[in-house]
Amino acid sequence: MSETEIKRTESRLKRDWLGTARTLSEALPYILRYDEKTIVVKYGGHAMGNEGLALDFARDIVLLKQVCLNPIVVHGGGPQIAAMLERLNIKSSFIDGLRVTDKATVEVVEMVLAGAINKQIVTSINSAGGKAIGVSGKDANLIRAQKLTRSVRDPDSHIEAVLDLGFVGEPTVVNPEVLAGLIKADLIPVVAPIGVGPDGETLNINADTAAGAIAAATKATRLLLLTDVAGVLDKNGELIPRLTVAECRGLMTDGTISGGMIPKIETCIDAVEAGVEAVVILDGREPHAMLLELFTPHGVGTMITKG
Repeated sequence: MSETEIKRTESRLKRDWLGTARTLSEALPYILRYDEKTIVVKYGGHAMGNEGLALDFARDIVLLKQVCLNPIVVHGGGPQIAAMLERLNIKSSFIDGLRVTDKATVEVVEMVLAGAINKQIVTSINSAGGKAIGVSGKDANLIRAQKLTRSVRDPDSHIEAVLDLGFVGEPTVVNPEVLAGLIKADLIPVVAPIGVGPDGETLNINADTAAGAIAAATKATRLLLLTDVAGVLDKNGELIPRLTVAECRGLMTDGTISGGMIPKIETCIDAVEAGVEAVVILDGREPHAMLLELFTPHGVGTMITKG
């Protein structure tokens, strides 16, 4: 390499370093804003299955901890559960996007969520320099739950029938002291969304729902829902950066928000009305999406606030 080429390389590296330093400096006000605040992150979707994105996620969680935020990770695992059920020849059906969960299925769900997936995420965070610990909602009665039911109305008779979803649950009580103790010990909790029912039975809980309940119970400043979409889109397919609870309800009424986005928005509304400062729906496939949301002026995704 010639002397001129060496100088050009050195100059380019210096510009890169200056850019990095400038970025860190600009992030400082946001880092101070979230100092010692609890951030609940729902982790799922295709980001979990992509090795590069999974590594970025683990590093970003460790970074949040290192700059004195208190991250709590709540993870899903639908594709991995489906793959295991298929291997075991256990058939699945869905109602309103919720897996009908019989006794055999819930055993597989618990094995996959609280076992393989949970420990994989914990290991990734620890390998990135963090101190993560995996728990399920059954540990220390972290998440008490009740069976979730759905009703359908017959279009002819207009009679409502209650559908039994099996061992599918919704949180009734979340014990924040369990997570507070782990955070006080300088650990990063990684929570599998499994709850314990009134009779000690295992209940499968939707990860978004579990994350919302945990965010409310821990008085989190932010709930970040990592999804496979950019956020809430308007009727032209454009991202809506901010919404209030009232605006969310209006968009659900007029059909702008529909399908699988409805239960996510309902989770957001419940969390905000329970005291969470803001919920953000953002694309987990976007590298460093959490850092962009928390530590830059404009953020990414759709932020939902009370008013």
